[in-house]
Amino acid sequence: MQASVKWVEGDTFLGLSNSGHNVVFDAGAESAAPSPMEMVLMSAGACASVDVVSILKKAKQVVHNVEVKLAAERAESAPRVFTKINLHFVVTGDNVSEKHLARAVNLSAEKYCSVALMLEKAVEITHTHEVVQSEEK
Repeated sequence: MQASVKWVEGDTFLGLSNSGHNVVFDAGAESAAPSPMEMVLMSAGACASVDVVSILKKAKQVVHNVEVKLAAERAESAPRVFTKINLHFVVTGDNVSEKHLARAVNLSAEKYCSVALMLEKAVEITHTHEVVQSEEK
């Protein structure tokens, strides 16, 4: 895997992935885009969400929405690394099984999410979840 990051101006940078996708980063006080640390946090959420959705689909769960709410704590002094991250999954669907959701979150945390598994070597990562029943139409 390869990528590049190019300075645009001020504290704004443009990342280009080897697959041809652009991402804007901004570390300034009046930022126009997520900071690099925000991108790391969101990447952990995206990676885990891909796993959870895939596992729930394979379990034939009727899922309408999956959202992972991310909360992180950082060290007080430089380098301000993450010290704790919680991924809270909110899954909305028709009679989604709590057991299937717990299994999907655990499999992502312990086996599949490469981003969180990599971060876990230096950060305390926790996972929580809840099922929300879809409203009847």
